[in-house]
Amino acid sequence: MTVQYTESADGALRELLLSRIHDVPDYPKPGVVFKDITPLLADAEAFTALTDAFAALCERYRVDKIVGLEARGFILAAPVAVRAGIGFVPVRKAGKLPGATLRQGYELEYGTAEIEIHAEALGRGERVLVIDDVLATGGTAEASLQLIRRAGAEVAGVAVLMELGFLDGRTRLADALGGAPLDALIRV
Repeated sequence: MTVQYTESADGALRELLLSRIHDVPDYPKPGVVFKDITPLLADAEAFTALTDAFAALCERYRVDKIVGLEARGFILAAPVAVRAGIGFVPVRKAGKLPGATLRQGYELEYGTAEIEIHAEALGRGERVLVIDDVLATGGTAEASLQLIRRAGAEVAGVAVLMELGFLDGRTRLADALGGAPLDALIRV
C-alpha cells in the first residue's frame, strides 16, 4: 500500500514554521543535521499557528484523543488536545509509566526499543490521532499505531510537524496506517 504525500501547511504557515526551526550541524554526531524546534516553541506566534494547524486536523478527522510520542511529541500534542477539547495520552519509553501498561517493541537502525501506554488510556472505538515533531524512519510511529489498535481504539491518523522525506518513514508506515492519513506540515 502506498501513502500519498500530504504537506498540510499552506505557504505562509510553512514559511513561518521553517523560519523558527534551526539546523544544528554535526549533532548529536558528525554528519547529522539536527532540526532544533526549540526556537519555534519559544515564539508564541509560531507555536500558536502550529497548535491551531494540528487542532484543525483533529476536527477534520473527528478525533476523540491525541497520542503524543515521547518526548517532543508531548510538547506539541498536549496544547493541541487542550485547544481541541479532547484527551491527551502519552506514549512513553518502556518502564516510565506506573500501573498496567501495554508495551510494543520495534526495530531501530541498530537494535530494538519498546514503548508503552497505560492499558486503560484508550477506549474501544475511540478515534486517535498520533502527533510527533518529526517523522524519520517511522519505527516509533508504527509501534504507536500497533499499541492504539491493541487497546481497541481506531487510528484516525498521524500528524507531524516535519517529515524527513529522505529517510522514507512514510513507506514504512503505509501498511500500519491502514488507510488512515499521514499529514506532515513540512517535508524536507
